[in-house]
Amino acid sequence: MKFKKKDIFFETLESMADTIVQAADYFAQQVSNLQDINVFADGMKKYETQCDEYTHTIIKELNKTFITPIDRDDIMDLTTSMDDVMDGLEATASRFYMYNHLNPDEYVVQFAEILRQSAYVIQKSINLLSQKKLLQIREHTIRLNDLENQGDDLLRICVKNLFDTVSDPIELIKKKEIYERLEQTTDTCEDVANMLESIIMSNS
Repeated sequence: MKFKKKDIFFETLESMADTIVQAADYFAQQVSNLQDINVFADGMKKYETQCDEYTHTIIKELNKTFITPIDRDDIMDLTTSMDDVMDGLEATASRFYMYNHLNPDEYVVQFAEILRQSAYVIQKSINLLSQKKLLQIREHTIRLNDLENQGDDLLRICVKNLFDTVSDPIELIKKKEIYERLEQTTDTCEDVANMLESIIMSNS
């Protein structure tokens, strides 16, 4: 399996992964000490828009390229799954803005750290994909699955605590949705892992 040295698809996927890392770092930094919800939401929206532009680049290139380095459907599915990670982060930030939620709790901070770690693992995996080191990606897909399991466990803990400690139904609904959106975003990271596993199986 031969990849072009400067293949536009892998170059764009690498840029996309870099943007996800930057966004996840920014998200984790902001929720650990949230000062300005407007700044937070605007910052995340900029990252999300950048990822959308990379997605459009890949679609445009797929439409005009006859021979692709890996299956064109795999490229599109991987791109979509990565874009879903960014969308999940941005959607959560937008909920902070809409709900005027100024005080992210310890559970949000823990979710943010899981997602930050997941973003770095995705970045490493995409770099390996570009270097055609397919079998080395597997340890990273396993790590993404493990991080998603941590997200599942954390959701159970924080929702139980929520019902044990919060009596205001509106506050409960707000927090529960934020927790669930964060957990769903860990699911999208696992979707990236599953897509990478499919690519490994098809090309090894």
